[in-house]
Amino acid sequence: EVQLVESGGGLVQTGGSLRLSCVVSGFTFDDYAIGWFRQAPGKGREGVSCIGGINNTYYADSVKGRFTISSDNAKNTVYLQMNSLKPEDTAVYFCAALRGLLLRLCISHTMDYWGKGTLVTVSS
Repeated sequence: EVQLVESGGGLVQTGGSLRLSCVVSGFTFDDYAIGWFRQAPGKGREGVSCIGGINNTYYADSVKGRFTISSDNAKNTVYLQMNSLKPEDTAVYFCAALRGLLLRLCISHTMDYWGKGTLVTVSS
């Protein structure tokens, strides 16, 4: 059974930090690009950051310089370190996987699997 399970969301003040984790199972971790997406109430889904291949990464302009994506292949886990959080970062964050190109995942939002998400709330 394929599973992507997110954790690490919560309530934080403006300027604070959170680290999200996405633990995957049921498929070969190394064969997939994995990314983080977010959706705020009343807004469209945004591809926040993706990682794939040999440390290839993508970041949305809105998070460049503040968020860092990384992976621990031994733990089948992808992390999203979020620093200098802003109220506009408030959203449900979920991870997704694609056996394909990283940019197809992060820009085209083509997904093979996805998780249920974790809520991040940034207070002003």
